[in-house]
Amino acid sequence: MASMMQPQIILLKEGTDTSQGRAQVVSNINACTAVADTVRTTLGPRGMDKLIHDDKGGTTISNDGATIMRLLDIIHPAAKILVDIAKSQDSEVGDGTTTVVLLAAEFLKEAKPYIEDGVHPHSLIRSYRTAGHLAIEKVKDLATSIEGKSLEEKKELLAKCAATTLSSKLIGGEKEFFASMVVDAVLAISNDDRLNLLGIKKVPGGTMRDSFLVNGVAFKKTFSYAGFEQQPKKFLSPKILLLNIELELKSEKENAEIRLSDPLQYQSIVDAEWNIIYDKLDKCVKSGAKIVLSRLAIGDLATQYFADRDIFCAGRVAEEDLQRVAAATGGTVQTSVNNVIDEVLGTCEVFEERQVGNERFNIFSGCPSGQTATIVLRGGADQFIEEAERSLHDAIMIVRRALKNSTVVPGGGAIDMEISKYLRQHARTIAGKSQFFVNSFAKALEVIPRQLCDNAGFDATDVLNKLRQKHASGEGANFGVDINTGGIADSFANFVWEPAVVKINAINAATEAACLILSVDETVKNPKSESAQGDAAASAMAGRGGGAMRGRGGRGMRRR
Repeated sequence: MASMMQPQIILLKEGTDTSQGRAQVVSNINACTAVADTVRTTLGPRGMDKLIHDDKGGTTISNDGATIMRLLDIIHPAAKILVDIAKSQDSEVGDGTTTVVLLAAEFLKEAKPYIEDGVHPHSLIRSYRTAGHLAIEKVKDLATSIEGKSLEEKKELLAKCAATTLSSKLIGGEKEFFASMVVDAVLAISNDDRLNLLGIKKVPGGTMRDSFLVNGVAFKKTFSYAGFEQQPKKFLSPKILLLNIELELKSEKENAEIRLSDPLQYQSIVDAEWNIIYDKLDKCVKSGAKIVLSRLAIGDLATQYFADRDIFCAGRVAEEDLQRVAAATGGTVQTSVNNVIDEVLGTCEVFEERQVGNERFNIFSGCPSGQTATIVLRGGADQFIEEAERSLHDAIMIVRRALKNSTVVPGGGAIDMEISKYLRQHARTIAGKSQFFVNSFAKALEVIPRQLCDNAGFDATDVLNKLRQKHASGEGANFGVDINTGGIADSFANFVWEPAVVKINAINAATEAACLILSVDETVKNPKSESAQGDAAASAMAGRGGGAMRGRGGRGMRRR
């Protein structure tokens, strides 16, 4: 009787939604599978593209996993983890974003029947972690190093890696053309890790084949004043002065007040301002520079002054473009024109202003430092050029990673099938339930070749059977899906390569994500946190517009 009289214990505030237990784990798995189904069809050379229309009316056409995941605006808390691993794969390696999402979802899908049968999630997590570790070690064993090759051989091998990445993109039809361009661009920045030294400029119009690589810096002609057309448009071996100051006649109106006792003194103040600007311009000319670039404005007085002395100038140059010019020409950005010595001036072999489509470009080529490159992209629709830029970003990241880690593995699902076979054999040596879980992990890895076949319209069951047979024979480690014939082929011999780091990172991230989602058995939704943003917006509106509406008649807008 005493126990019946105990009051009910209330832990969480009213309206809090809690769901827990086995059903919650299964629900999370289903959500992640639904997300993977969205990007599933974008995998591989025959992958389809997604057209995403946002609330601002903008459209994006892409088959880059990370871009799609970012634009989907997923709100399910567990499924957001897949968005995070796609982002991490993109920032760390640059490619394999669809792969990592598919693998994580497939690991969870294989775990689902065990969870429903009452297996404790931690038994699965333990086995998955072991299998993931073994898989990564196997990738390292199977990887082939490209170290010690001559520069020409290395360029050829890197171009094959870039072509493999580009084959699944919208610009896959021109993959050889762009692959060699990407390799030259990456080799231009040598060992520098800063990706912003590689510029990609987009100019609508023309065909993709009109795209070109500048071994130096190219940027769009900046806003210019009168007198600009009188300036020379081409120089050979000019000296370049980089500034971060305004060369404009400005009255001292900000935070300055001058009181005059004699009106005649006013002219002396005006003259002083003119003397200051002329003194600055004179020092720029005396430095011997033939090109003057500034991050801030260069006004019409300065533009005409430089034009009369056969000097080219450009103001309001973007920060990143100015930094890239500094890196390429060996110049240093100055914040003063006093004491400009030769050491701070940059130089290049050729500077010219060239017409590209509807735009005019300032191009610095033959730079001594050579630590930067610019790809000028041409093409039809804006969305097409945007997707081409995303594709090239993936290829650039892949070539950089291949240069740094210098080990490659066969693509086309070959490495996945080989690891799957290895884990199945290893599972036989394990006693207990763990054998089933490692086997499931091995089976999940087959999702990559299966999806490649599905996306190309081939019979996935038939191709996978052939692959299993070939890999089981012990001599088919490099065999993967042949996209051209619908059969199987030696991916390594066909130069379908990808850096080992892509696979290692993908397996690692997918395993971690799957284990994390399996370990969550309760979700608590706080009603306050959900409505906090709505309340804040409503109170802000009341504070700004409420009084005004009442003042005009107190009715506000009528609801229809």
